[in-house]
Amino acid sequence: MERVTHHDRDTAYRVSDRGGDGPTVCFIHGSGGSKDVWKAQARVSDRFPVVALDLSGHGDSGDIDASAGPEALDAYADDVVAVAEATGATVLCGNSLGGAVALRVALERDLPLDGLVLAGTGAKLAVAEPLRDALATDFDRVIELLHEPDRLFHDAPPEYVELSRAGMRECGRAVTERDFRTCHAFDVRDRLDEIAVPSLAVVGEHDALTPVEYHDYLADRIDDCERAVIEGAAHLAMLEQPDAFNTALAAFCSRLSRAST
Repeated sequence: MERVTHHDRDTAYRVSDRGGDGPTVCFIHGSGGSKDVWKAQARVSDRFPVVALDLSGHGDSGDIDASAGPEALDAYADDVVAVAEATGATVLCGNSLGGAVALRVALERDLPLDGLVLAGTGAKLAVAEPLRDALATDFDRVIELLHEPDRLFHDAPPEYVELSRAGMRECGRAVTERDFRTCHAFDVRDRLDEIAVPSLAVVGEHDALTPVEYHDYLADRIDDCERAVIEGAAHLAMLEQPDAFNTALAAFCSRLSRAST
């Protein structure tokens, strides 16, 4: 694990590089998550270097004093920019909240990018009222809601589900609530035509949190955007069906590499 210091805080990240010569990809986790959700993507680091970070307040990174919404989103974007600059990453891959952060960076920051991968996310990320209510009063209920069928997982092994539950508990209610309320405030539907880099919208076929149609919308409105559907997966397709996810990711990065030569 490595760290980068910026804005008076440390952001933790992990690098896997087995000699890949493709563009470095920076992976951004979702609400209540950590860099650990991207462990299976290290398998493709023989094709391109892989970087996964912990957003502020998650995993091994220091926390921030930021309110939910644009303030927190900007702080998370600062984390990503700092790690990308430290590692030379030029492709951002974000899941859920991480997709919102990636879009924020692409739209608002001067970070040079070669591509975006928007995985289980959307241009607008409204959070259902029952989940918003539970976030303030009953964190155990939040965890139960998110682990109902076809939310985070479709048919994952029980050990994956238990690790997911434990990770969310470790992140804690306050940070997880900040994340989901930041998602609820996010809406860039009127700005997608400003995305100027090749993009991939990839989604689990059973994802009830950010369904396939969210990714159809991204593909239709971003000028150069492919769409991929991962069979047998829900919201965390990179965990549930890592081989299929990695195949889609590698094909996209190969396309970027060909375009740069």
